Amino acid sequence: MIPSIAEAAALIAARKLSPVELTEACLARAERLDGTLHAFIRLMPEEARAAARAAEARIMKEGPRGPLDGIPFAHKDIYGTAGIPTTGHSRVLQDHVPSADATTVAKLAAAGVVMLGKLATHEFAFGGPSFDLPWPPARNPWNPDHFTAGSSSGTGAAVASGMVLGGTGSDTGGSIRGPAALCGITGIKPTYGLCSRAGILPLAQSLDHAGPMAWTVEDCAILLQAMAGHDAADPASANRSVPDFRAGLGRGVKGLRIGLVRHFHETDNPVSPATLAGINAAAEFFRAEGAEVREITLPSLAAFNACGWIILLAEAFAVHETWMRRDPNLYGELMRDRLVLGGLLSGADYLQAQKQRRALIAATEAAMADCDLLLTAAQPGEAPRIEAVPKWAFLEKPNFTIPFNVTGWPGITVPTGFGEGGLPVAMQLVGKPFAEPLLFQAADAYEKAHAWRATRPALAA
Repeated sequence: MIPSIAEAAALIAARKLSPVELTEACLARAERLDGTLHAFIRLMPEEARAAARAAEARIMKEGPRGPLDGIPFAHKDIYGTAGIPTTGHSRVLQDHVPSADATTVAKLAAAGVVMLGKLATHEFAFGGPSFDLPWPPARNPWNPDHFTAGSSSGTGAAVASGMVLGGTGSDTGGSIRGPAALCGITGIKPTYGLCSRAGILPLAQSLDHAGPMAWTVEDCAILLQAMAGHDAADPASANRSVPDFRAGLGRGVKGLRIGLVRHFHETDNPVSPATLAGINAAAEFFRAEGAEVREITLPSLAAFNACGWIILLAEAFAVHETWMRRDPNLYGELMRDRLVLGGLLSGADYLQAQKQRRALIAATEAAMADCDLLLTAAQPGEAPRIEAVPKWAFLEKPNFTIPFNVTGWPGITVPTGFGEGGLPVAMQLVGKPFAEPLLFQAADAYEKAHAWRATRPALAA
């Protein structure tokens, strides 16, 4: 059995599970599977074993620091790690070794996680899947011929296959929620500013979010508890107290008001039958459990996507302009071409998009005035074959996740079953700013009432 973080933490605290044994099991799984899945850019078995031994000795002497002490974990390779290469999955930074940990890396280390290594991403969290980089793209554990979504691709693959129990992701247009949906795990994009981005390679700084990915809702709440908090090193960091993210688990959804954004997934970008069935069944579940579920209308997905992608492309080009002018051929083709598109945008384009952003936020606030949460799709369907993903996929059809990067509101992806091809499908729940405890409460209620978490990809067995 591959335990959840919460299950492993309880066993470790009861001295029924050794962090060393748990780490060895994860390393064995990684050594068996990663030649197929390519989830890791850098697997660090000896360092992980040393950290697990230290955690075990500490726990035997003092008891665990908390629920993450001794838990096998890994970081997306845009999270800075002191003395360990942080490449952004790019030739541009393949020799880059930070001198300090990212704030969230330091927080998780203090909580006691055992770091197994650094995980694959799309190049600089944007360009992927790419096949012309120093490392191959990660593949979906449910079927390695298929895509993971991006950009937290390695984290999605590693968590779903049990190589780690949790990992970090980043989300600028959906890069936590997309891989969580296609890999059949849970991922939360927190409210903008809740988790520090200091020490994380930027993509588009007014849209970037850091957050956790794990097998269950409760596991994500445990991880977010360790990651969240004010950090003066991040100018956008929210200076507010961190709530107990697990406080609402088990309370159910009675009395909650949930807005079903049906036009997103039925009209603006129609989803697969299995995805639609999962969302409709989730809505009926919430109703049966005492929540009020009613349809609401937001601005169109196309409006959110046009605004979000102009901002993202312009800000990404600003981050990479110096390197692009110096040697654009160091980038993979996909990342290079997308950055060039950003270079064609004008200052006026960017300012108009930011103006439109304010209007979209105001419209979303008005539509949500009498709602606590929103319900819609996270991805249009099952994962496509990895070689069939178009270079300009993000421009061909609007995605379901970038609206809530534009607003900065928290969103969580939860599996709702499997499609005709046997691959996961999912829903997305969205809350108002800093309403993460309520998101976890509703998502946990749905998850605990359904059996999806009992099934791992066959190759993980």
